[in-house]
Amino acid sequence: MKSLKQKYCIVGVGNTAYGKNPGISQIAHNVLAIRAALEDAGLSAQDLDGVLTKAPTSTFPMLWGPKIAEALRIQPKVTATLDQAGASNIGLIQYAISAIEMGQAEVIAISYGDNPRTGTRASYARPRGDDALAGLFGAPSSYAMVAKRHMHEYGTTNEQLANVAIAHRTHANMNPNAQFQELFTVDDYMSSRWVAEPFRLLDCCPVSDGGAAYIITTEEKAKELRALPVYIEGIGQAHPSWDFYRRPELATSGAKIAGKMAFESAGLQPTDVDFCEIYDCFTIVPLISLEEYGFVNKGEGGSFYEEQRTHIGGELPCNTSGGLLSETGMPGTQLVVEAVRQLRGEGENRQVKDAEVGLVSQQGGIMTTHATMLLSNQGVHQ
Repeated sequence: MKSLKQKYCIVGVGNTAYGKNPGISQIAHNVLAIRAALEDAGLSAQDLDGVLTKAPTSTFPMLWGPKIAEALRIQPKVTATLDQAGASNIGLIQYAISAIEMGQAEVIAISYGDNPRTGTRASYARPRGDDALAGLFGAPSSYAMVAKRHMHEYGTTNEQLANVAIAHRTHANMNPNAQFQELFTVDDYMSSRWVAEPFRLLDCCPVSDGGAAYIITTEEKAKELRALPVYIEGIGQAHPSWDFYRRPELATSGAKIAGKMAFESAGLQPTDVDFCEIYDCFTIVPLISLEEYGFVNKGEGGSFYEEQRTHIGGELPCNTSGGLLSETGMPGTQLVVEAVRQLRGEGENRQVKDAEVGLVSQQGGIMTTHATMLLSNQGVHQ
C-alpha cells in the first residue's frame, strides 16, 4: 500500500445544525456547511478548485456537485458526486487526493447535506423491487437479519446492543449540537417500541436534516493556513457489493479488508488508535466493525461495549459526539468532522485525552460498501 504520510491534510471542517431545519433546502445545507469549513480554514469559496459531494439520500439528483458549485458561485476544475452510499465520504477524500496528486487541484471541498426530516423521506420508507415481497421494507428489517445472525453465531445479547446506544448517547449528552441528548438506561431501551426484531427504536439512527463539510489540501498549503491541519495517514476500501442475503456470510462487512488497507498504508496498528468514529446506522454495525478491524476478537464486540470500554475515559472511546444514533442520522460526514475536532483538541467536555490517532469508519447500503480512514495530528509520524 502506498504511504500517504504527511502529504494530505484536512484543514477546515464545518456543519449546520442537526435534526430539524425547516426552510433550509438540500443545496443550502451543503453551501452552509462548506462556508463554515472554509471559514474554519481561513479560506474563501474563490480559493476552491474542487467541489466533491455525496448526493442527498432522499432524492438522489443528478449533477449534484455542479449544482453546489453554482450555488457557491464558483467554476471548479474538479467536481464529482460519488455513490458508495454511506461510504462515499471517505471515497470522496480518496478522489480528492487523486486529483491533487495529478496536479488538477490544490484545495477541494467535500460536502453532504439533505433535509429528509422536513422535506421528503420517501426513499427511506418505500419498498424496493422484489425485496418488498419478502418483507424487506427499508433498511431496519435487513440490518435486523444481520443482527440476528451475529446473535446466533456469537451469543450477542439485546443488553449488549443497548450498551452501544447508551455509550453513543452518553457522548451526545456532552454535545450541544446533537439531535438527541437525553440519557437513557438499559430498562428504557428495553421499553422502547419494536421496529424489526431484534431492533427497538433506540437501535436505529434517526431521520435528520443537516449538512457537514471539510476542506482537503496539501501539507505545503496547510502550513499557510491558520487552522491546525489533521493528516490523512491511511485509507482503505472494500465493498461486499452483493445483496446481503446472497453473500456467503451474513454477519460481516468490508471492514476487515478496508481496515487492513488503511493500517498498512499508515504504518499503524489498532493499538495505535486513540479513538474511533464508527458508522452506527444500527447498533449491530459498531460491534462488527470493531471486531473486523481487530480491536477485539470476533464475537467480543458486545462485551466490549457492555464493559463501557468505548466510553470517553475508557480504553477506546467511540463516537465521541454521538454518532448516527444520537448526534444526527446523516450518513457519515459528521464522523469525519468530529475526528478532526478531536485531533485538534476541540472536543471540549467530550475531548479524548492526548488524542493523536483516530479511525473513521464508513459504511453504505446493507453492509454493501465500506471505507476506513486513519487520521493524526501534527504530533505523529514527523
